Amino acid sequence: MKCIKRASVAVAFAVAGFMAAGHALAAGEFQGVTVNVMTFVGPQIAEPLQRRAPEFEKLTGAKINILTVPFSDLYQKLLTDWASGTNSVNAAVFAPQWMVDYTKGGFLEDLSARVARDSALQEDDVMPFFRDFSQRFNGKTYLIALDGDFQMVYYRTDILKQLGKQPPKTWDEYLDIAKAANGKVFGGDGKPVAGSCISKKRNAQAYWAIISIAGGYIQSKGTAQGAFFDPRDFKPLVNNDAFKAALNVYKQSTQYGPPNEINLDVGDTRSAFISGHCALTLDWGDIGVLAIDPKQSKVIDKVGAVMLPGSTKVLNRDTGKLVACDKNTCPYAVEGVNHAPFAAFGGWSGGINAKASPKVKDAAYAFLSYMSQPAQANVDVTIGATGFNPYRRSQFTDMSIWKKSGMSDAAAASYLGAIKASLQSPNMVIDLRIPQNQRYEQVVLDTAVARFLAGELDADATMKAIQTGWDEITDDAGKDAQLKAYKASIGAH
Repeated sequence: MKCIKRASVAVAFAVAGFMAAGHALAAGEFQGVTVNVMTFVGPQIAEPLQRRAPEFEKLTGAKINILTVPFSDLYQKLLTDWASGTNSVNAAVFAPQWMVDYTKGGFLEDLSARVARDSALQEDDVMPFFRDFSQRFNGKTYLIALDGDFQMVYYRTDILKQLGKQPPKTWDEYLDIAKAANGKVFGGDGKPVAGSCISKKRNAQAYWAIISIAGGYIQSKGTAQGAFFDPRDFKPLVNNDAFKAALNVYKQSTQYGPPNEINLDVGDTRSAFISGHCALTLDWGDIGVLAIDPKQSKVIDKVGAVMLPGSTKVLNRDTGKLVACDKNTCPYAVEGVNHAPFAAFGGWSGGINAKASPKVKDAAYAFLSYMSQPAQANVDVTIGATGFNPYRRSQFTDMSIWKKSGMSDAAAASYLGAIKASLQSPNMVIDLRIPQNQRYEQVVLDTAVARFLAGELDADATMKAIQTGWDEITDDAGKDAQLKAYKASIGAH
């Protein structure tokens, strides 16, 4: 069904042309134009770009080269290429947080006027959060959203039923389920399952997991309260009893994980879960779609999803201690549990090098628009291999696209429901979007947490290392400027 739909869409566009930046593109309009687009090796994210590039070339004549580098190198590769004047990369698909640094250097093209004229993009169909976080900075649109990212917990419905357990509402319940399931056999191929599978590999994408766990302990009074720094004085919120509790949950989950879990990347834990060897996992939206792929999934119609678990105790920022949830400390609590869903990463988005030639910019924009338009995007978000997750309204309201993908009504309701609950939460944690965020998270936080998991540092030393490292970055960047940027990013006054 997917192949038939893609083919029919391509034929329709080839006959009628398609819109980008306000006019219908004629066949061969970009003949002879080459666009170099950089992203990470994937296969997630790179796969749909590589698959659709030949389609786009047939429609427009443009040659789209997809250049891939390891995720740990992507930020710096782009920055070096653009800042040095090499400019071999014409466009890129990357983390929207990095937009802060790339716009500061004048490296990204302002796409505001193009987007405003581009009726085919159906910008109003993009969910407001992703329009704001993943595309805009300082009132201007620099990126085109291709993906929506929230971390959630997935669970095996059959395993929880056999254990007599309900989906976890708190991280203590998560650990309780993981312990109860770990090492037991629940049918399938007769092999014991791991109670919990969470990617923890250093220099990958694992450092977001600690924030997913810590958020429910640290942020309780809404997005503007912040989960990374205290917006009152920009003190890092990483050296207190709340963050220590999160570190302990993270490390304890390893006791119920697969062998060598601290060296597993997200692709490894996804494979373990969909092959039927995990009871629980923490991940983005990819699991929901991978779980229905008949070619690789052994857990079809056996997967549920919930918003991130939370805590019944939250941080008192004046004392650094945990206090019980009540109407004052946790105004958004549900049945006494404070949830803080985390928009980890935010969603892969595409931008254009401001120094590219005008014709290359036109072709690059047309390609990014083509990738994001519903005719393509509403198919790609239903394919597990893409790494693209729902970010358009129509992807939540048009159930036919999920049925065509093979997802049952129950699976779709659970999967989309967990995402919608996260999006609608007034206590959502927004990923760090201030200058040097890559150093704060991908360098300092990742290194310290990896050393903690490896047993090189205890919890206290880990928290001290993060705080010291973050303070050093803040001193370099200027505390007042960083505080102003942080407050603006979370809507604090």
